[in-house]
Amino acid sequence: MMEVVASFMQSLTAEFPLIPDDRKVILRNIASYVLKKHEEAGEVHLVFICTHNSRRSHFGQVWAAVAADYFDLKNIHTYSGGTEATAFHPNAIESLRRAGLEVLKTSQESNPIYEVWYNKERSPLMCFSKVYNDPSNPQHHFAAIMTCSDAEENCPFIPGVEQRIGTTYEDPKIADNTPQQDQIYDERCRQIAREMSFVFSLVSHHS
Repeated sequence: MMEVVASFMQSLTAEFPLIPDDRKVILRNIASYVLKKHEEAGEVHLVFICTHNSRRSHFGQVWAAVAADYFDLKNIHTYSGGTEATAFHPNAIESLRRAGLEVLKTSQESNPIYEVWYNKERSPLMCFSKVYNDPSNPQHHFAAIMTCSDAEENCPFIPGVEQRIGTTYEDPKIADNTPQQDQIYDERCRQIAREMSFVFSLVSHHS
């Protein structure tokens, strides 16, 4: 793992007491699913779903992958999607960069594809905005992690899902084009990173 990313992840473990108890109940549900699937099938598929697949769901996909790698857990596959496709938002991308990740644009269309690097010994995550049932996402045997209340309300049925877990986060877009923009994005980015780190620390301790 890239040194700056490993340092960022290490700093999160000291912040686990900041996670409210009601959130820990939800996060333990994710950890239980991961443990169960890993024991049954040897691999785990998690799809993080938000309305536009532009901010929070990408944070979830990225930090779950980073956390699994940090805790040396194999065959954890993370994805993201939305109820509609837009684009991976530049403010979310910049927040990931400030956390130490390398994010490289590989195409120039209105919905570009980005490579997200956290470990130079692994292939990068390929991130772009898509609907949750895009062919690049698993179509069965996965857990849907609902990162926003709008997606939770507007996705009454997700085909192929084994477990659906609501972990809603406040949308950082409320700070777009304000003096607090970077601060709010970094707070949400770190919150999701912290919670995914907590999930995979639990999995690691029980593996």
